[in-house]
Amino acid sequence: MSWPTSAAEAIAVQHELRDQVDRTDDGRPPRYAAGLDVAYDCDRLAAAIVVLDFETLAEVDRAVVLGRTAFPYVPGLFAFREVPGLLSALEQLSTTPDLLVCDGQGLAHPRRFGLASHLGVLTGIPSIGVAKTAFVGTHAEPGAARGATAELMLDDEVVGAVVRTQERVKPVYVSIGHRVSLATAVRHTLHLAPRYRLPETTRAADRLCRAALVAG
Repeated sequence: MSWPTSAAEAIAVQHELRDQVDRTDDGRPPRYAAGLDVAYDCDRLAAAIVVLDFETLAEVDRAVVLGRTAFPYVPGLFAFREVPGLLSALEQLSTTPDLLVCDGQGLAHPRRFGLASHLGVLTGIPSIGVAKTAFVGTHAEPGAARGATAELMLDDEVVGAVVRTQERVKPVYVSIGHRVSLATAVRHTLHLAPRYRLPETTRAADRLCRAALVAG
């Protein structure tokens, strides 16, 4: 499949691929979890992946790819800017992740096919989206305690969970990417965020892509 160059082509791809999303999982915890993030400086980008041991959260592998954006910024089509670089970074890893933790959305997307779902379907690797802000939907405020959740609703459908990862800290927005149920995605997010608001996978990938862009 050729890579889209227009918004209309990209939307068609999302419609074509979204039915391949698997919203279930086998219940087994991953051995390795990877954080994925992309940093930008005008049209320059750095796509980074950091793989952590799921139990200890120790780093076991990393890869970063420098490049330039090949798709315009269009809300709802952000994956088409980020997926090519992230796929290249995945190819450079010597450790295959069992879980992709994306700094973005999965089903919590107007067409139910955000970055986490896109990467999951293309790679076949279980994936979840853990976003800093909501892109779509409405929700009640979750309780103040760590682990409190609220349903993220769009068109009368639950598309994600609003999760308080630390007591009285702003929540994150968790959604299914591919081959992970929402309940499991929430459990994974809390496990990967023992001390801070964001998962350690996301924090590590964010540091790597920003440093690579500066050094670039």
